[in-house]
Amino acid sequence: MGSIQSITTQDGAKILYNRNGHQCIAFTHLVEGRGIQANQFLLIDENHAALIDPGGDLTYTPLSIELSKRVNISELDYIFASHQDPDIIASLPRWMMHSKCHVVTSRLWSRFLPHLASTFVTNKFGDDLDDRIISVPDEGMSVSFGRSTIEAVPAHFLHSVGNFQFYDPVSKILFTGDMGASLIDDNADLPVEDFDQHIPHMKSFHQRYMASNKACRIWVNRARKLDIEMIAPQHGSPFVGKEMVARFFDWISQLRCGVDLMDENGFYRA
Repeated sequence: MGSIQSITTQDGAKILYNRNGHQCIAFTHLVEGRGIQANQFLLIDENHAALIDPGGDLTYTPLSIELSKRVNISELDYIFASHQDPDIIASLPRWMMHSKCHVVTSRLWSRFLPHLASTFVTNKFGDDLDDRIISVPDEGMSVSFGRSTIEAVPAHFLHSVGNFQFYDPVSKILFTGDMGASLIDDNADLPVEDFDQHIPHMKSFHQRYMASNKACRIWVNRARKLDIEMIAPQHGSPFVGKEMVARFFDWISQLRCGVDLMDENGFYRA
């Protein structure tokens, strides 16, 4: 039997995994009608908690309300940021102020994060601000979390030059950031059921935001070595079950994208 249970709803959130004191929870529609649809993920292991890609200021208040129903926000262990975009990490100063969290992100972006902080935050924390940022080397790393770890998996140039995904070996979920994203306004909380019908929601996004087919193939070769039961992107629907995960791997490994589509007549051609 695989480790993934049926996705259930609880208080408006999607429970991706819940066994033996370990939970993975998705928030999919906290901000509707403003900005692009985005998912935020909460991981809990007994009395430890971590956020993956918490979003910007639009998301902070509704997300903090949802978190307060489940964990003590002031005791948040980590924020994992796949890359530097505003819908990933623009709310950082508020999380730094209201929790003890450390921020885990690429070494390429760790030196830029203090630019997000207000003068008040930088004055309050001083050198401690840098101490709370964990810079991930290009090859990735393991981060201790509760009784297990969270693995930072390299996914560079997909779409950021310094990009990481985060693998939870307990739930066997790979949180992939923009890889696997789909541009849908409704039903982002529902798993992909028909892969072929889902392709139109993904294709143009991946053609534009992924650097090249080579980068995609390198990522697929690495990701296939992990025991993955679910791919959970930052936008749109998750891919649940090994068969659906394999379908996505096969599709993206063959997609021409990014610089593959450049020619002398223009930067981008769908």
